[in-house]
Amino acid sequence: MITVEHLTKCYGDFMAVDDLSFEIEEGHVYGFLGPNGAGKSTTMNIMTGCLSATKGHVRIAGYDIFEEPDKAKKEIGYLPEQPPLYMNETPEEYLRFVGEAKGLHGAELERQIQEVIEQTKIENVKGRCISALSKGYKQRVGIAQALIGNPKVIILDEPTVGLDPLQIIEIRDLIKQLGQTHTVILSSHILSEVQTICEKILIISKGKLIAFDRPENLEKKLLTPNEIFITAEATSQEVQEILENITHISEYAVESEEQGRTTVQIKTDQEDIYGVSRELFFTFAEKNKALLEMTLKKGNLEDVFIELTEKSQTEETSVESEAETA
Repeated sequence: MITVEHLTKCYGDFMAVDDLSFEIEEGHVYGFLGPNGAGKSTTMNIMTGCLSATKGHVRIAGYDIFEEPDKAKKEIGYLPEQPPLYMNETPEEYLRFVGEAKGLHGAELERQIQEVIEQTKIENVKGRCISALSKGYKQRVGIAQALIGNPKVIILDEPTVGLDPLQIIEIRDLIKQLGQTHTVILSSHILSEVQTICEKILIISKGKLIAFDRPENLEKKLLTPNEIFITAEATSQEVQEILENITHISEYAVESEEQGRTTVQIKTDQEDIYGVSRELFFTFAEKNKALLEMTLKKGNLEDVFIELTEKSQTEETSVESEAETA
């Protein structure tokens, strides 16, 4: 559905997008992540034809966005971070204007306007001035304009920014529904949001693609859940003697000891963390020492994001230092 090949964008000496390549399949919701200044919005603006590239290609449904812009843009619906709304119009008037700009007329235009109004649930405000609408409804109108023309690809840049918790839930549900009939690319700084909505995730840092996979695979590859925290009704000496007899413990550290209770952080080289926790439970029981608490540390998308971006920035700094030394 979307192919990005060796995409590069330079502003003078600054490279905002650096030889970026990836392919997006039809019918999925994709998350687009990266720290501030990573090149997310620049990449989205190039993909939608709003910005030129220094070099590289972007193909939407087989059409090159630079060589066949009219055909490629018909396949894209775009909601920028700041929705392009005309505040003095009603949603219905605004959607009619957008539809006409996209080449729709007559009965087909009216049919699509009514369809996107129902799809985005703005029926009860379609006759009100956009300037009088809440932030959540304005976002819905922005998504509605992206849907006019029935594009195959919907690109949403920070669609829930500035919304209250209820509005965020409503917009997330809408995006999930869109993913059933469209290919959706979602940019967001809310990692839990991406993890909840998206089937696959792209992470970029300093304009480069550093990860592209399903959320669960990213967590599994980068953050094996290998830490266990226990609090036992025993002295630190007694806890250490028990731990010495348990297999697959690579290291441990006593965090605190007070009132006959000891808290320990345990690291294991075993992928099956539940097997280790089971052995811990029964070994302490055999020694007649109660385990008061046991917590397993599992990786999440936020940990993956931090680990990947920090690693990318460290590697780039190292390369720059080597170049300066040379």
